[in-house]
Amino acid sequence: MRIDLHTHSTASDGTDTPAQLVRKAAATGLDVVALTDHDTTRGHAEAVAALPEGLTLVTGAELSCRLDGVSMHMLAYLFDPEEPALLAERELVRDDRVPRARAMVARLNELGVPVTWEQVARIAGDGSVGRPHVASALVELGVVPTVNDAFTADWLADGGRAHVDKHETDPFEALRLIKGAGGVAVFAHPAAAKRGRTVPETAIADLAAAGLDGIEVDHMDHDAETRARLRGTAKELGLLVTGSSDYHGSRKTCVLGEYTTDPEVYGEITRRAFGAFPVPGAGGA
Repeated sequence: MRIDLHTHSTASDGTDTPAQLVRKAAATGLDVVALTDHDTTRGHAEAVAALPEGLTLVTGAELSCRLDGVSMHMLAYLFDPEEPALLAERELVRDDRVPRARAMVARLNELGVPVTWEQVARIAGDGSVGRPHVASALVELGVVPTVNDAFTADWLADGGRAHVDKHETDPFEALRLIKGAGGVAVFAHPAAAKRGRTVPETAIADLAAAGLDGIEVDHMDHDAETRARLRGTAKELGLLVTGSSDYHGSRKTCVLGEYTTDPEVYGEITRRAFGAFPVPGAGGA
């Protein structure tokens, strides 16, 4: 059984539509895939409608959080998408994305980069605009060769010359909201230092005490030594260990199904959740 619990579609910063993503997941040989777009559930309905027979969809979202000035992401699985408190917080984060992206465009202009808001908006399409869309604009202009190369101190990394903060949820509040909506919470790529500053791993214990269910260990941004260390932390704290691709389509180099989650861990996630249930495919259009 092959399970990938972290993917993105055009509902946020991926390049595959939700329908394309689930079809590709089935073609790749996955049995379970989670759609976890940034701060939105807007792609879920399309994914469910297109869900091929034999593939199960886990609905979720990746929530933007900040702890002591450092950005971090919380994967929320199988929560009630209409629960008012969590919905309001997701909308607050999402609504701050446009002014933030416009401010990054302005800073890039000050640095002599001729990027425009219209270019970034075109790249984002109907998705929830974010830094990867600005990064893609830099690639189009030949400023950097790849999206990943835009996430440096020279450009868009946390604290970088063109970086602008956005509203992000306190992770302890995020845990309270996820649990209140019947969901399960997993700390996404906690040691992905190549993306910028990471929260101290000592904070994982505090998050576990506040209700964190697991940590994403097997991820392309974690080397073997880091994965081993995080497994030890998870065992010590009684946390679930997940593995995921963090697939974004052609925008990043992640390969769908590159890292997967143990079926027993997936089973425990579904047992803990009560806000929503996995959706089995019935041969969608």
